[in-house]
Amino acid sequence: MSEVVHNAPQEFWRPPTARTTVEVVGMVEACDDCGTEFLAGSRYCHVCGGARQSTAILQEGWMRALEFQNIRRMLGLTTPSLIAFLLGIGCVLAAIGVGLIYSVQNFNDFHAIQLFRMQWLVAAGVAFVAGILLNKASR
Repeated sequence: MSEVVHNAPQEFWRPPTARTTVEVVGMVEACDDCGTEFLAGSRYCHVCGGARQSTAILQEGWMRALEFQNIRRMLGLTTPSLIAFLLGIGCVLAAIGVGLIYSVQNFNDFHAIQLFRMQWLVAAGVAFVAGILLNKASR
């Protein structure tokens, strides 16, 4: 087994000396710079260090603005207060959704729907107050 390693013409992390054209088939992704096939789950080429095209696109544009840390930084909130704020927004949306989902057929249904809305709005108020209390003043 040891004699096999001694006859290796190259190191395992370097590309072969004779360049061949890489034919990209189906799901195989190759580096645009050197043509080497990407390793599974890697963001960068293991030969030249070039970024994968899909990660370069995700790092630019509006997708970056939707990351949790960027939203937190834009609003100037701490992590617990942002979570409470998002829960409050979800409760407000649920209160609006109650009116869209349920239909009123009699007077009792109307009161039940209004009770559901009040419960969701109280939960939203509690989440917003918790977000205010959890937001520490940054120094």
